[in-house]
Amino acid sequence: MKARIDAYFDHPDRRAQLIAGISRLVAVKSVREAAAPGQPYGPGPAAALDEGVALAREMGFRAENLENYVATADLNDKETALHILGHLDVVGEGKGWSTDPYTCVERDGMLYGRGVSDDKGPVMCALMAMQAVRDLALPLSRNVKLIMGGDEESGSSDLAWYYANHPYAPYTFTPDANFPLINIEKGHYHPDFGKTWEAETVLPRVTGLQGGFRTNVVPPEAQCVVAGISPIDCAVEARQVQAETGAVFTLAEADGGLSIHCAGRNAHAASPDDGLNAISALLTLLARLPLADCESTRAIQAMHTLFPFGDNRGQALGIGQADEESGPLTLNLALMTLTGTGFTAKFDVRFPLCANEENCKNACEASLARYGIAVTGDAGMVPPHHVPADTPLVRTLLDCYRSYTGDTDAKPLAIGGGTYVHDIPGGVAFGCEFPGFDPKMHAADEQASVEQLLTACKIFTLAIARLCG
Repeated sequence: MKARIDAYFDHPDRRAQLIAGISRLVAVKSVREAAAPGQPYGPGPAAALDEGVALAREMGFRAENLENYVATADLNDKETALHILGHLDVVGEGKGWSTDPYTCVERDGMLYGRGVSDDKGPVMCALMAMQAVRDLALPLSRNVKLIMGGDEESGSSDLAWYYANHPYAPYTFTPDANFPLINIEKGHYHPDFGKTWEAETVLPRVTGLQGGFRTNVVPPEAQCVVAGISPIDCAVEARQVQAETGAVFTLAEADGGLSIHCAGRNAHAASPDDGLNAISALLTLLARLPLADCESTRAIQAMHTLFPFGDNRGQALGIGQADEESGPLTLNLALMTLTGTGFTAKFDVRFPLCANEENCKNACEASLARYGIAVTGDAGMVPPHHVPADTPLVRTLLDCYRSYTGDTDAKPLAIGGGTYVHDIPGGVAFGCEFPGFDPKMHAADEQASVEQLLTACKIFTLAIARLCG
C-alpha cells in the first residue's frame, strides 16, 4: 500500500494540484469580521467555506456549507469513523510581508501566503488524501468526513455549533498543529487577584504601575512612577537588574519623582522561557529601591517574592510541579496595574496532568493570602485534554508517521497551548508542521514546504486507509 501511495503523490500532477488548490483558498481573505445575516463570522470566512465546498465537489466529494459555520466533505456514504478538522479562517495579515499575503507564491520549493500552513494548506492535504484513497481504490468499510471550520482563530465557536447539532466520530484528528502527534494539552488556570488600601502620602512610594496587555502573552513592557525619588537615585540598581535579567530600563524625571520604563521580550504564555517578563523585571528593581514602609511598598515586595524574575514554574507561589507524561507547570505573570489605592494582577498557568485543586488552586490562594492578597471572581481550573498514548487512534497515527519519516523514536507530545481538538473527546492534533520547521505562523511571510505538505498527504492517506478500512 505504501508503494502505491508514494507513486500517486510523486506524480508531478499531484504537486501542481496541491499548489493550485492552496492558491484558491489563500486568495480568499477569510479574516473574521462582524456578523452579517447568514454569515456568523462575516463575509470572508463564509466565502472561504464556499470555496472549500467548490474544491471538494470538483474533486468528486459530497460537500455542503452548513450555515456558514463549517463546511463538510464526505469520502463515501458509509457510517463515519473519522473526522478530520481543519479551518479556513485566518488571522489578519499584519505588516512586513515580502509578497502579497493573499496570493500564494512558490519560491524555491516554499509556498508563501496567509494560510499556507495555518490551515488552508493542511485542509488541501486532507482533501487530496481522501482523493488518493478513492483513486487507489483502497478498501474502506467506513467514511471519513472533513470538517472545514470558519472560526478557529477566534475561539472555535464553529465546532461548538457543529457538535451541538451532530455526533462526534469514533476517531478525530486535526492537521492544525505539529507532527509527530499531540495527545496532551495542559490545563489552564488564570485567576484575577489583588489588594486595596487607603490613599497614602509617605515618600518615596510607587504611585502607579502598568504592565502587560494580554493574559496569554509574556508582557514585553511595564512602566511605573515613583514619587520622591530621582533617576540618579535609581541608576545603579537599574544597571544591576538590567545585567541580571536582560530587560532594558529607561529612567526619566516625572512630576515629583521618577518614571521607569522596562522593556522585556514577548512570547506565548505556553512558552514563558522564550520571553523576558517586563513586569517581574520591574518588580525586581522596585524591591531594591529605598521605598517607604507603606501598603503599596509591601504589595510590591509581596509580588516580587511570589513572582520572582525567571520563576516560570510557580515554585515561589507554591504550585510548582511536573510529571513525566505532560511535563512541568508553567506560569506567566501577565498583567498588573497599581494605583494609589490598590493593585490588580493576573497570571496564566498551564498545568500538567498531576495538578489538581488542592496542589494548584488552593495552594496558590493560600500563598496569596499570606500577604493579604485575595483572588477575585470565579477562578476555576480548565482541565487538560488528554488522550492516552495506548489508544488505537494514537498508535495508528504514530505508526503512519513513522512509516513515512523513518523516525522510529517518535513519541506523542504534550503542549501548553490549545489546539482545534481541545474540547473534542478522544481528538488529537496530527500535523502538518514537521519537527524543526518554522512556518512563521501568524507572522509575515507565513510559509509551507511543498515537499513536506506532499509527505503529509501520504501520511493522511495511509491513516484514512487504516482507520476506516
